Amino acid sequence: MFARLAELNPHPTTELEYSTPFELLIAVMLSAQATDVGVNKATRRLFPVANTPAAILALGEDELKRHISTIGLFNTKAKNVIATCRILLERYGGEVPRDRDALEALPGVGRKTANVVLNTAFGEETIAVDTHIFRVANRTGLAPGANVRVVEDALLKRVPREFRRDAHHWLILHGRYVCVARKPKCPECVIRDLCAYRPKTPP
Repeated sequence: MFARLAELNPHPTTELEYSTPFELLIAVMLSAQATDVGVNKATRRLFPVANTPAAILALGEDELKRHISTIGLFNTKAKNVIATCRILLERYGGEVPRDRDALEALPGVGRKTANVVLNTAFGEETIAVDTHIFRVANRTGLAPGANVRVVEDALLKRVPREFRRDAHHWLILHGRYVCVARKPKCPECVIRDLCAYRPKTPP
């Protein structure tokens, strides 16, 4: 399965636009219940003005809200971003910590966000399970589970080591563009013969 996905896309990565671990952290925090496209539109306005914890704090919460107002839940997200920036400056010298517990302790950062940052910014073999990965893991039979943590643990056991670093990106892109929720594009799927999903869509 992963050999085929790798052949199709040898160097997968996030569709969020970023240039530093901090920019990625902020982008992922903003992406909850929002599309990557929508987040990228907002960060293209925000990052040229403020792309460090100090710069965002200097911008202030009201001005930050103005820059991200097109994103859902922007009031709560702005509050969390400001609080996170303050902690990063006070405890970590303005740097994003490469530590799960430290990341998850930041306001607005949960396990999924921490996994994305650890994997994408720091190259760790973590798998962040979002709705797309949850669907693909269950539908294909790769790693069935009733909740995201069960699926994450199953994926970490079942994904071969050589594919683990990029597995998150392959699965999310597959779920976003091929194994979509309502009518999966089974006829054009490169892993359809390996998939346990019985009601495959016809050509």
